[in-house]
This record gives sequence, C-alpha cells and structure tokens, in this order.
Amino acid sequence: MTEADTVILYDPWWNPAVERQAMDRAHRIGQEKPVFVYRLVAKGTVEEKILSLQARKQALADALLSNPDTPIAGLFDEDILNDLFAPLG
Repeated sequence: MTEADTVILYDPWWNPAVERQAMDRAHRIGQEKPVFVYRLVAKGTVEEKILSLQARKQALADALLSNPDTPIAGLFDEDILNDLFAPLG
C-alpha cells in the first residue's frame, strides 16, 4: 500500500470515520508520493443524500462543541427521515 497514490470513494458510508480510515491507509509509513482522494457521487441518489446528512451531522457536532449552550431540541427523527426520503430539488 505504500505505493498507492490515489483513493477513489464511490460508496459513502454512514460513518465518515470509515472513509477517513480508507484514506489514511494510503498514507502509511514509507509513502513518499502525494495521495489524491476522489469522491464520486451521482446526483439524485441515496449516496448524495447520505453526504448531505453527513454534512448536517458534522455542522451540528461543530456547533455543539463550539457552543455548549446550543439547544438541539429542534432536531427530530422526522427531520432525518424527511431529508433522506424527500425528492431532491
């Protein structure tokens, strides 16, 4: 794996840590080349919605960590279901 210089992600995972692990594997000891990471996602797919949910989840975590007084009372299961199964617009 020390010769790999490209990582292509075409199937996003619910847990972004798994994707980071795949990217990190290309940066093992002995790697001397730059590593390029490409994420391929087709428009209008569940994968696109997963990436959108990941971004919202990250924004929520960032807000909570930067300001512990931020209320999360407005986040409900319906919001997640509606975002995942709503048509893209």
